[in-house]
Amino acid sequence: MSQTTFFVPLADHGLIRASGEDAAPFLHNLLTNDVTHLPADGARHAGLCTPKGRMLASFLIWREGPDYLLLLSADILPGILKKLSMYVLRSKVKLADITAERALLGTVGLPVGPHEAMTTAPYEGGTAIRLDAKRCVLAVPMEKAATIQAGLGAAGQLDGWHLAEIEAGMPRIVAATQEAFTPQMVNYELAAVGGVSFHKGCYPGQEIVARTQYLGKVKRRMYRVKIESAFPPGTDVFTPEAGDQHCGAVVLTAASPEGGFESLLVVQSSGMEANAVHVGKPDGPLAQPLPLPYAVE
Repeated sequence: MSQTTFFVPLADHGLIRASGEDAAPFLHNLLTNDVTHLPADGARHAGLCTPKGRMLASFLIWREGPDYLLLLSADILPGILKKLSMYVLRSKVKLADITAERALLGTVGLPVGPHEAMTTAPYEGGTAIRLDAKRCVLAVPMEKAATIQAGLGAAGQLDGWHLAEIEAGMPRIVAATQEAFTPQMVNYELAAVGGVSFHKGCYPGQEIVARTQYLGKVKRRMYRVKIESAFPPGTDVFTPEAGDQHCGAVVLTAASPEGGFESLLVVQSSGMEANAVHVGKPDGPLAQPLPLPYAVE
């Protein structure tokens, strides 16, 4: 039986700080979500896209005073920081990797931080970010990490946090999935995820994202599934309809306490509806649908 309440150091996450008087408009002009109207105690998901509308990164963003903090997968942080820095030019903004300064802790089922989803509160010299009823992220000074962890109770495994991400239907872009998905493919525009604003100005890829939203039908979506074997992010998925051509990829994977593995994967909706999604190769293990906490269509 799996732990229902635990904390875990988020060793595969990193943190970027954007500071300076132009920090908000700078991020607003680059990311898929509205940053200029982010409340002082608010948090939002947002993506960075290529000009073709493919996601290079997914972020959790919140404010600390005049600064903006961006949580993302550690394996893509150096490249994303370099990419963002290319856009600074004459903007009065400073970008820095502050992963070494902050302990990043994910909590599941613990009574810490604010109660309302996607809000923040000061916490031990840092910030607590409430994601949903179960999950909270703590970004605290590194020197306080040991004391804080001692007061949180039982530590869990990183896989437990990944499973909580999957159960929540929240995508996270890693190195293996960069440029693999448009925001809509990973349900980013849905209100339950809240990663795209269609009322803000332009950003890289905005024309493609908006055109998909208003003129096209999203043929690929992200679903939660059960698989007998572990397949890492980026693994191709197949349907009989697509034959030998892959039609999506694994987004996240974690071990299930009931055995086997759970994953978020992007695939043609028709294949999922027919319960005919195979992972790894056209005749690979069958992905069994599991419920998401929100409606995909």
